[in-house]
Amino acid sequence: MEHLNKQDENMNIVIVGHVDHGKSTIIGRLLADTNSLPEGKLEQVKETCRRNSKPFEYAFLLDALKDEQSQGITIDSARVFFNTKKRNYIIIDAPGHIEFLKNMVTGASRAESALLVIDANEGIKENSKRHGYMLSMLGIKQVSVLVNKMDLVDYDEDTYKNIVKEYTKFLEKIDIKPESFIPVSGMMGDAVASLSDNMPWYEGQTVLESLDNFKTKKEPENRPFRMPVQDVYKFTKDGDNRRIVAGNIESGKVSVGDEVVFYPSGKSSKVKSIEGFNREKTDTIGVGYATGFTLEEQIYIKRGELASIYNQKKPKVSSRIKTNLFWLGRKPMKKGKEYKFKVGTSKVIAKIEEITRVIDASDLSNAKKESIDRHDVAECILTLDKAIAFDEVTDIDKTSRFVIVDDYEIAGGGIIQKALEDDLSEVRDKVMLRNYKWEKSIITKEERAEKYNQKSSLILITGKEDVGKKPLAKTLEKKLFNDGKIVYFLGIGNLLYGVDADIKATSNNNKEEHLRRLAEVANIILDSGSILIVTAVGLTKENLDTIKTSIDTENIQTVWVGDEVTTNIPVDIQITDTNSLEAESNRIKGLLQKEGIIFKPW
Repeated sequence: MEHLNKQDENMNIVIVGHVDHGKSTIIGRLLADTNSLPEGKLEQVKETCRRNSKPFEYAFLLDALKDEQSQGITIDSARVFFNTKKRNYIIIDAPGHIEFLKNMVTGASRAESALLVIDANEGIKENSKRHGYMLSMLGIKQVSVLVNKMDLVDYDEDTYKNIVKEYTKFLEKIDIKPESFIPVSGMMGDAVASLSDNMPWYEGQTVLESLDNFKTKKEPENRPFRMPVQDVYKFTKDGDNRRIVAGNIESGKVSVGDEVVFYPSGKSSKVKSIEGFNREKTDTIGVGYATGFTLEEQIYIKRGELASIYNQKKPKVSSRIKTNLFWLGRKPMKKGKEYKFKVGTSKVIAKIEEITRVIDASDLSNAKKESIDRHDVAECILTLDKAIAFDEVTDIDKTSRFVIVDDYEIAGGGIIQKALEDDLSEVRDKVMLRNYKWEKSIITKEERAEKYNQKSSLILITGKEDVGKKPLAKTLEKKLFNDGKIVYFLGIGNLLYGVDADIKATSNNNKEEHLRRLAEVANIILDSGSILIVTAVGLTKENLDTIKTSIDTENIQTVWVGDEVTTNIPVDIQITDTNSLEAESNRIKGLLQKEGIIFKPW
């Protein structure tokens, strides 16, 4: 096989089309006609077919030979490598069979351009239109349409022209202007690598010429920097104390000394060094690279955050989004049901708030519906269980694309059109500004945890009035204190008549603002490495969301006191017997041990 690295230019192409329209044959022919096969591979496959008394087909040249010969359909997105004199190609074979459309989504999302195959004999099918619509949604505008199997229609020019006319009309409606239509025969090789005497009426490009005329999408490094955080790696061997923030750069570039801001948390620090495995040392790295960097000041960040640079355009942050999505799940997407939503490296729970309209991708008709059926495309508003960072599709398409998982399978995907305000937008803005302005101690969270032998944690004890919340909280505080823990009890009244005195005295007794201020005080105490116990009446899930937005810890435990939980707050432990404070505080202590907040002896 010719060496694929002889050119610097590379291009990812996805090939799509209805089942049995000849995609695999086209790919096999491209491999053969560009001499991109391993030496002897073509002869080997031809000999195998001869021994099995089976007619040779170019489709058999794909790596997925066994599956395709046994099942007759492509069942996975196969990556195939070949090259021309101009550039290297990675062609992604996206399945056309209706059962495997979801794999096409995964394949197309990595591509810069597309070949869309239509069978001249069968004509345009519903999937031909669906695939075109999905390419449009994914922002893939460079498309060549291959009218394949011209040999089966005796190379009839009128058949070709009718398909061109009909499909062009459809593509115009979805804002795709194809680079070319090419009449081909993958089986016979017509117009794949060279023009054919079988079609003297066609004098346009061959498939290979069309590919080479596609423009490589140069990701401009002057766009805003975006890197979804994949993980934070900590090293300890041989005195190596680096903490490397790792991910794939989707846009822009980052340099040593840049001030990076992570969203949705709003935390920031300066880049100390850029790290890479088996790579030369560099002070700058840009779009398309998987990389990592260390920070001058250690901050607590986690997978799912989106890294940006301070003086550049910020990503959007919200828990309500306007989307354009396509649905491929076997069951309809319905209001009220929870789905897993993934954008970048963040994963949250999503629900449909409103279905604005539903579009049939095969004929572009639309209707008002209460659910989204298989193969529908919908404009809808989604509500997420917590805020995420992203970009709108008009700004940066890569960080606007998402997938939806239902029953452990990718069931849909799409693009974020707009960030919408949610109930916590104002609180979140204040928290991000606070985090950016935060004066960081030189003592890290990990150092405090090691010194105190505990992790900072907030314990919220809630329930109806006069059910014994405060006595329980104080008993728990004394127990942990006697165990040598750094612990503090804070009754809500301590804030109401102190920090909150200005709003307590007004007629507009703003509970949300009380909770925001409580969370800000709690955040300071937790930053000191302490365990904080707070009591409050009848907290709800919405109240908890406000607190979680403001507090820099994952360690929040909720305790409900009373026979019946009367709000929608998620409860970690319920206390029904406050006559035995010692025993019940032991139960809460056991929860803290289970969660790894305090040490549990063997």
